[in-house]
Amino acid sequence: MQRITRFAAALLLCGSAVLQAQPYPEGKSRRSVDIAGESIELHAYKPPGYAGGPILLVLHGLGTNAPGYRNYAVPLADRHGFLVIAPLFDRKRFPTWRYQTGGIVRNQRAEGEFAVEPDTQWMGRTFLAVIDAVRAAETRPDLAYSLIGHSAGGQALSRFAAFTPHAARHIIIANPSTYLWPSLTERFPYGFGGLPAAMSGDTALQHYLAQPVTLLLGTADIERGTDLNVREAAERQGYNRLERGHNAFRAAQQLAQQRGWTFNWRLVEVPDVGHSARRMFGSAGAMESLAGR
Repeated sequence: MQRITRFAAALLLCGSAVLQAQPYPEGKSRRSVDIAGESIELHAYKPPGYAGGPILLVLHGLGTNAPGYRNYAVPLADRHGFLVIAPLFDRKRFPTWRYQTGGIVRNQRAEGEFAVEPDTQWMGRTFLAVIDAVRAAETRPDLAYSLIGHSAGGQALSRFAAFTPHAARHIIIANPSTYLWPSLTERFPYGFGGLPAAMSGDTALQHYLAQPVTLLLGTADIERGTDLNVREAAERQGYNRLERGHNAFRAAQQLAQQRGWTFNWRLVEVPDVGHSARRMFGSAGAMESLAGR
């Protein structure tokens, strides 16, 4: 009896694995994948007549509304042929240090060099592992990908762009509360200061400014709500999200010009839109930002 039970359990496990390996169906769907021992829920959308277009990894804000963010990205998928994947990163397992600031430094301190977490645990690695799981399901190991994140998800992408080796076509950072500033003196997570030399020299800055980053800014995102980071280092970036975005772009552009470095960032404004992922993703600016490259 015990053998039969074990055999049946094995069959169920095999069946589950086979089911997980199936391509995503057209329309909206949901499934979970195992990433480094953690179950991550993925909310997907594949447009009708999908022809093998790139993955668009969509990163939610502080509200962890992954299904909603998937829905907001449907117009982008229909226009550009993307396979949308919106992972759910709950706040219990993925608090601020791990999600917004990339899982790079767990314990902040005012001086000295930070103790950096192993890079295998960085949030950027999780994003790429999710992408690889989707590629495996689609039997397309070379499937191209782009990433877009709003608010907290945009913060995560600011750190991803700097520190995680990747092959993304686009990194769209929309209306984040803070940025990774292109500065060696501003301490992490607001700049490169305090990180080990291999992560915080001119080479690291040059790499960061060469990334395919687009700052997507709502021109009405000027309110100082309860979710805005108002720590001293954050306030140095600007008074509100719109101002911080302009200041971050200007600082990066000026540094690249001064050093003669490649500068691949773009700034795209979305007129009359505030802190709304739905309206940002549905805008002509978002459509434009995900074209080309």
